[in-house]
Amino acid sequence: MYKNSTQRFKEIVRVLAHYGFLYILDNKNNKKENSSANLRKAFEDLGPTFIKIGQILSARPDILPPSYVKELSKLQDNVPPESYEDIDKVFFSQFNKSIEDFFIYFSEKPLASASIAQVHSAVLTDGREVIVKIQRPEIKEKMQMDISILKKVIKLTKSKLPDVLIDPEQALNEILSSTENELNFKVESENIKRFKNLNKNVAFCYAPFVIDELSSNRVLTMEKIDGFKITDFEKLNDSGYDFDDLGKKLALSFFKQVFTDGFFHGDPHPGNFLIREGQICFIDFGIMGCLSNSLKSYLNQAVVAIALRDIDKLVSVIISLGIKKGFVNKNKLYEDIDYLFSKYISTTLDNIKISVLIEEVFDCAKNNNIKLPKDLTLLVKSLIIIEGVVAKIAPNIQILDIATPFVKSNSESLLLKNLNLDQFLIHSYGFVKDFSVLPNKLVELSNSILNGRAKLQLQVPSFDKSMDELNKMVNRLVFALIISSSVIASALILTKDIGPRLFGISVIGILGFVIAAFMGFWLLISIIKSGKL
Repeated sequence: MYKNSTQRFKEIVRVLAHYGFLYILDNKNNKKENSSANLRKAFEDLGPTFIKIGQILSARPDILPPSYVKELSKLQDNVPPESYEDIDKVFFSQFNKSIEDFFIYFSEKPLASASIAQVHSAVLTDGREVIVKIQRPEIKEKMQMDISILKKVIKLTKSKLPDVLIDPEQALNEILSSTENELNFKVESENIKRFKNLNKNVAFCYAPFVIDELSSNRVLTMEKIDGFKITDFEKLNDSGYDFDDLGKKLALSFFKQVFTDGFFHGDPHPGNFLIREGQICFIDFGIMGCLSNSLKSYLNQAVVAIALRDIDKLVSVIISLGIKKGFVNKNKLYEDIDYLFSKYISTTLDNIKISVLIEEVFDCAKNNNIKLPKDLTLLVKSLIIIEGVVAKIAPNIQILDIATPFVKSNSESLLLKNLNLDQFLIHSYGFVKDFSVLPNKLVELSNSILNGRAKLQLQVPSFDKSMDELNKMVNRLVFALIISSSVIASALILTKDIGPRLFGISVIGILGFVIAAFMGFWLLISIIKSGKL
C-alpha cells in the first residue's frame, strides 16, 4: 500500500514529467512528440491501476482520439505475481480459513497474473478441478486512491488539457463505473450464471459453472475447462474441426448474444475462447455488455435491413437510434449509407476491417448531425475483436453468410413479438375507414380537374432563403454593371474633354472615376463580409 496520497501524487507527477506530460500541470512545458506511445509507457510504469485505466480507455473511441486508442490497446497485464502468502491472506479474509483447508492441491505459481487479480489452478477436496481467481492485496484501496488523485488532477488542469481527452470527466466516470464492477467478483459470478442460462439450449456454446461456497467479492472459484485456444490451428486440424463451420458458429453465437439476448461478452479475444469436445467455451466474464430492449430492437432492425439491403430502413434506424444535433439531410444520409453498402456488403472478412466500417458508420452519423448512443461503444469494441478472431479462423466467410441465416431464424419470432393486437385493430379500422371514402375522393378530384378548379401546391424547402440569395447575386451583378458603365463613360468624357476643367482635366470625368472607385470598394467589402469570395 502506498504510504499516503501525497507520496503517490508525487510519483504520478514524476512519471508524467519523465514522459513529457508535465505540460498538463504546467503550460510552460512543451508537449513531446509521440504522446500516445509515451502515455502507454507512463501507464505501464505507474502500475496495475493505470494499466487497467488504459485498457478501459482503449475501449472508448468516442472519448480518445484513434492514435491513443490504438496505442493503449497494446497494454498487457504482464504484472509480477503476488506471493502465495499474500494471496492466502486475501483468501482468509473472505472465508476465515486458509487455502489448504478447502483444496487438496493449489498451485502456488499462478496461471495468469493480471492488474486486478491472478488465477490459480486447484483441486477441491471432492476431486473436482477448478480455477481460483483472487484479487491482489489492497488493490481496491490502491485503485480508489489513484482514481481520487486523477479526479483532483483533472479538476485542477481541465482548462490546460489538450485534445488527449475529449471529455476527461466523462472518461473518469466510465473508469469509476467499470472498476467498481470488476472489483466485485460477485458481479462476474452473476454474469457467468446469466450467460450460462441464456445459452443453455445452444449445443456448441458453453460457460463454466461457479462454486458459490468458495466465491465472494474478492475470490471467484469456477470449473476448470481442459481445452485449447480457438486459434490453435494445429490442434484444430488434428481434432478434425471444420474451420468455416467453427467461424460461423462463433459469429452466430455473438449475434445471438447481442441481438436476441441483449447480453454479450465484452472482451471476446482469442484467449477467452477454449475448444473442448466440439464446444466453444467462453471464459472471463468480468466485462459484459448489456443492451436495453429499445436499443436491441433497433439493432435487430438494422441487421434485417443489412441482410435485405434495405437502405431506407437502415437510414430510418440510424435516425431513430441516434441523438439529433442539428438539421438532418435524409437524402445525404441515404447517399452515405448507400456508399457503405456498395463498399462493404459483399466483401469477404479477409478483405474488410470491421473496425474501419464501424468508424465510418460513426463518422457518417456524425457528419449528418446524428450522435449514436454511448452504449454502443463496448459493442463496437467487441465486434472489432470478434472480426479479428473469425477472420483468422475462416477468412472466406462473407457478412451475409452470417446475417442471412440469423435473420431467417429470427424474423418470424421478431414479427410476432412486435405485433400488438390493439395497434393492429386501430390501424385496421383507420385503413378501412379511409378506404371506404376513397371512391368519393377520386370522383371529387376528377371533377375538380375537368372544371379547372384543381390546384397544385408545390413547396420547396428553404425556397425563401434561396430566393434571397438569388436576389443578392442579381443586385451585385447589376451593381457591377453600373460601375463598369461609369468607368467607361468617365473615360469617354475625359477623352472628349467635356464640361468644366480643372488643371486642364474634365471635372465630370474625374468625378465619374471617383464615384466608380467608391462603388467598387463598397461592392468588394460587401462580398468579403458575406464570406463567399
